[in-house]
Amino acid sequence: MTPLRQQMIAALQLSGKRERTQASSVREVRLWAQFYHTSPDRLSAQELQHSFLPRQNVDGLAPTSMRIGYSGLRFFSQHVRKRDWHTRARLRAQTTHRLPAVLSVEEVRRLLQAAPPLPNPVYCTTVYRLGLRLHAALCLQVSDIDGQRLQGQVPRGQGAKDRDVPLPVAARTLLRTFWTTHRHPPWLLPAPGRQHRQSPTAASPMRRSSVHGAFRTAKHRAGSAQMGVAIQTLRHADATHRREAGVTPRLLQRSLGHAQLDTTLLSFHLTHTGHDDAYERLNALLQGLLP
Repeated sequence: MTPLRQQMIAALQLSGKRERTQASSVREVRLWAQFYHTSPDRLSAQELQHSFLPRQNVDGLAPTSMRIGYSGLRFFSQHVRKRDWHTRARLRAQTTHRLPAVLSVEEVRRLLQAAPPLPNPVYCTTVYRLGLRLHAALCLQVSDIDGQRLQGQVPRGQGAKDRDVPLPVAARTLLRTFWTTHRHPPWLLPAPGRQHRQSPTAASPMRRSSVHGAFRTAKHRAGSAQMGVAIQTLRHADATHRREAGVTPRLLQRSLGHAQLDTTLLSFHLTHTGHDDAYERLNALLQGLLP
């Protein structure tokens, strides 16, 4: 590892960035240097601009990926090179607003039933039942589950904040039953290994690539043709279905770990059942107001 990379990693750690953020930032600087076949501390602002244009105009990189690249290079220029480039200030990626994928309870049930063999159905069910983000569900530990109070704890969630989430009885039973199959000391969802026999001695939880692949298989088996259906959709479906069941937005905000209520309102979307109920209530209200 070069001294420059060590310096950047140290600066990222001191700023409190997560491991995935550190890795993506370092990767972007490495790709930038490879584009010009030289050390990144020798590159100019003009070369920074020219290296991004092909990725946007030729490779067609998604706006989210472009923002990740911008963030990594901004951090490098500000905290490692100590330079304030004018080009860096102009780096922007257009934000896309797509219609959300909305899953009914029956569609979620088909997805969960179509997931490949254990531990994938347990993982997807945990994401849905507890309304967790992808990484938070992977890193669940035995000590995070309070079976008596029917609560789960999400340590160091988004924003480095701990929070409690409601734990349905069915989810508690599922996690407890699955844990008895491997009895790993800390992890609830340890990596199964190639032969699916290494769970009791796994050194880490399930891999992100593994659950992504399993979810793609489940979508194909369940015949889910909606665009944009991903693991995160299960979390949004949980919020939607709990809202339709009468849970207040404030309670959902606390459970989902959102700092702003507006973010929570964007996280749940009415299904057909919710729309029908809303129309019925609106029609009843209007009929009561009309003479």
